[in-house]
Amino acid sequence: MEKVKLSKELENKVYDLIELAKNSGKIRKGTNEATKAIERGITKFVAIAEDVTPPEIIMHLPKLCNDRKIPFCYVGSKKELGSSAGLEVPTAAVAITELSEGKDILMELKKAIEKLKKE
Repeated sequence: MEKVKLSKELENKVYDLIELAKNSGKIRKGTNEATKAIERGITKFVAIAEDVTPPEIIMHLPKLCNDRKIPFCYVGSKKELGSSAGLEVPTAAVAITELSEGKDILMELKKAIEKLKKE
């Protein structure tokens, strides 16, 4: 699975979307919680940190997302990802399960990610 590199602007939108979902919807934080949410079919979007070591921790997430047709992207920093999810510690992945605000941002991100995958 090839990683799609987001521009800094798009990456910031991912962080904004996670913050909105944290405040007005529901998110699952961490690789295990994200995996469970994906498997249960309740996930709308997944953000995965690129700087996770060892990479085997998150290796299965892209395949799971693709199999279930869930949009996902990589972001540069697990520290920023954790911060946007309201954590004081870094996190490897965040799954958005409910979104009451930010649906427009999610649609914009989905389109941008699909476009980047085709390039």
